[in-house]
Amino acid sequence: MDISSIIGCVSGVGFILGTILMGGPIGMFINIPSILIVVGGTIAATMIGFPLGDIIGIAKTAIKVFMFKIEKAEDIIANLTEISNKARKGGLLSIEGDIQSTSDPYLAQALQMTVDGVKTEDIGQIMEKKMELTKKDLDTGSAIFASMAAYAPAFGMIGTLIGLVQMLANLDDPSTIGPKMAVAMITTFYGAIMANLFFIPMSDKLKGRTEEEITNMNIVYEGILSIREGEHPKLMEDKLKVYLGDGAKEEKK
Repeated sequence: MDISSIIGCVSGVGFILGTILMGGPIGMFINIPSILIVVGGTIAATMIGFPLGDIIGIAKTAIKVFMFKIEKAEDIIANLTEISNKARKGGLLSIEGDIQSTSDPYLAQALQMTVDGVKTEDIGQIMEKKMELTKKDLDTGSAIFASMAAYAPAFGMIGTLIGLVQMLANLDDPSTIGPKMAVAMITTFYGAIMANLFFIPMSDKLKGRTEEEITNMNIVYEGILSIREGEHPKLMEDKLKVYLGDGAKEEKK
């Protein structure tokens, strides 16, 4: 569970609600038509801009903002080094037990192919394809939230314009100008909150998740190919430790 994301959302909502309550009742900030315009318009625009399959899958991707378990790169390298030592001493079949003990399906599949004697080139191609698909899913999620961050304020402005038109059409009753102006501004408020408290931060968080996950997959990729080729464990470890330095966030080209 990502504590920082949860604390950020809860504290953000709390600060906003607290500020509202200091100035008056919260009821004046609740307007159903405004919510429908901003939320409905944002969803509609997103459905136009992205395939339905990607939008349906966004819920699963969004969970990674708040619940995301990823192994430390140092631990992955240590595990691969141990596996490499075992393979060097007892042969590739000796690492078969590690397939069941690992919780990483990417590593488990790579180890299984290694034990099964799949060619190094074929293992590399399959692992690269898995990396591409993983990156595509996370990038798509980030792009959807970034687009929603642009749509929400835009529909907030549309709602404000609708409210202003309705207000100007009834200027014969000055007593209604204040309340109608307040309602007109609420849609802009909704759009700004949705974009800046939720969609933009969620998009940024998924970009970071992508870097972390692809870095770890690269480490496993290079480690498995090294084990398959019978490289010395120390050499493999030194090569993988590059990811712990300045190159830790670089993606495999």
